[in-house]
Amino acid sequence: MVDYAQAPNLPTMFFDQCDRFGDAPFLWNKRGGKWIPRTWSETADEVVRFASGLAAKGIGPGDRVVLVSENRPEWMIADLAIMSIGAVTVPAYTTNTVADHRHILTDSGAKATIVSNRDLAERLLPAAADTAVEFAILIDGMPEDGKSDVPVLSLADLMTGDDTGAVRERARDLDRGAMCCIIYTSGTGGVPAGVMLSHGNIICNTLSAEDMLSRLPGFTIGGEIFLSFLPLSHSYEHTTGQFVPISIGAQVYYAEGFDKLVQNIGEVRPTIMTAVPRLYETMRARILRAAEQSGGLKQKMLFKTIAIGKKRYNDPKSLGFCERAIDPLLTKLVRSKVSERFGGRLKAFVSGGAPLNQDVAQFFTALGLRILQGYGQTEAAPVISCNYPTLNKLHTVGPPLEGVEVKIAEDGEILVRGELVMLGYWNDQDRTAQTVQDGWLHTGDIGQLDEDGYLMITDRKKDIIVNSGGDNLSPQRVEGIICLEPEIAQAMVYGDKRPHLVALITPDPVWMEDWQTQNGAIDGAWNDNPALRKELQAALDRVNKKLSVIERVRRFIVVDEPFSIENAMLTPSMKVRRHIVKEFYGDRLEALYSK
Repeated sequence: MVDYAQAPNLPTMFFDQCDRFGDAPFLWNKRGGKWIPRTWSETADEVVRFASGLAAKGIGPGDRVVLVSENRPEWMIADLAIMSIGAVTVPAYTTNTVADHRHILTDSGAKATIVSNRDLAERLLPAAADTAVEFAILIDGMPEDGKSDVPVLSLADLMTGDDTGAVRERARDLDRGAMCCIIYTSGTGGVPAGVMLSHGNIICNTLSAEDMLSRLPGFTIGGEIFLSFLPLSHSYEHTTGQFVPISIGAQVYYAEGFDKLVQNIGEVRPTIMTAVPRLYETMRARILRAAEQSGGLKQKMLFKTIAIGKKRYNDPKSLGFCERAIDPLLTKLVRSKVSERFGGRLKAFVSGGAPLNQDVAQFFTALGLRILQGYGQTEAAPVISCNYPTLNKLHTVGPPLEGVEVKIAEDGEILVRGELVMLGYWNDQDRTAQTVQDGWLHTGDIGQLDEDGYLMITDRKKDIIVNSGGDNLSPQRVEGIICLEPEIAQAMVYGDKRPHLVALITPDPVWMEDWQTQNGAIDGAWNDNPALRKELQAALDRVNKKLSVIERVRRFIVVDEPFSIENAMLTPSMKVRRHIVKEFYGDRLEALYSK
């Protein structure tokens, strides 16, 4: 067990765990169609050689190194190697454009960059050529014809040293309060800002995570299995998918990609999975769609299982005699099969990164899958609170975790204090002073604490819609309810200083494909097709019955192209960039008020 109070820094925590677990398997990835492991000892050796190579190339304390890679063992190895010599990792998303990379490279003042393959290098190296970057390291292969305006080293050329003692000694001397990474926020409200995190910030999170996870039935140090698929460049996965597994001695499997995630879950059979709400919404839709296609008794049993499960969660005393009698049978016939689809040994889903719709949470709970909603932000390294298995209140994001203090300001803003609070924003002292005051992180989120000290988030301070009647509306709440309809994949509501809400809607792609098979392909804009609009209006009518009068959506636009990372309307953690969407669709949304 890690002594978190005495842990000097992240690399030393890692090396100590490697000494403890030695030849046990640690990191897994697919090669040649087979899952191949690296042991803890092998991983430590690669980190040392990588760190030695970086030091030999002149990378030293405080130097920034940008890391661009898909999730794979080399991501963790590079990250720990950078930190081991006192340098600072700057993760960047694989979806970044040349302009995105240029901003991060320039703003951070990066001295070097690491990129995993040629495809990603094609967008990174041209950006690096315009900055102070002295060299790049390419993990797989070399650029075509060796051409690049920035000197490029292969990983094999870099990893020639093996001075284990020197690297470990250097790492042990690093200060816990020193900066170890700069993570750029995903930019939901503007240009990404660099959040400076220390070793201590993240160690505080690992302490909190172990305290929470240790309450899971069957939890064991050295016995858990994680499947990593969210981008490691995001603070959520960087901490929960990398440093938390290190701290509890867990094995980490790197998924092959979102398109193979379901297959990988069946192969890996993880015990703990962390994800954003969009994944759970997608999995719920798939389960319901499969039941609908099966029809008959299977569909009826699934719906009955969900109905009884929800009643049992909300009010166990409300179950009738027959419901109590058949519930164990439904567990055997339905819940056990659902569990097997997720590998059969899952102890918990953990949801974070955005609000989880309560209907989605109750859906999985009713099917016997534990789902624990948490809350955080990059500025808090990032986890602030999470539900505990012993008292899981699905409508909340749980109590503040061990080592975290939370209070609610007079205007409802959530304030956070503890070692997890960031060092500040890189190159932005004014914003830092506004965000961290007297040690309290001003989150920009609105919430309240219930009688058990559990935190409930009501909205983002800056995202609240105030209509022309002065009523405050939560767009995330309305959008979450809209997106539960099977016809609708995405929604963004609009209506600040206006008399009522309007919305942008993107149809669910599978539903849309079926609809066009039955009704014919649409020639022209989807929004101009009366038959499609009629079906989506029916879905919206169902939603409006669940909403208060001021929350109801009066008019909508059907969007042909979904919000995506590629068109910059979604962040890599699947949150809508409202300012980008409004720039693109603002005139059309405003026009809805003149109809």
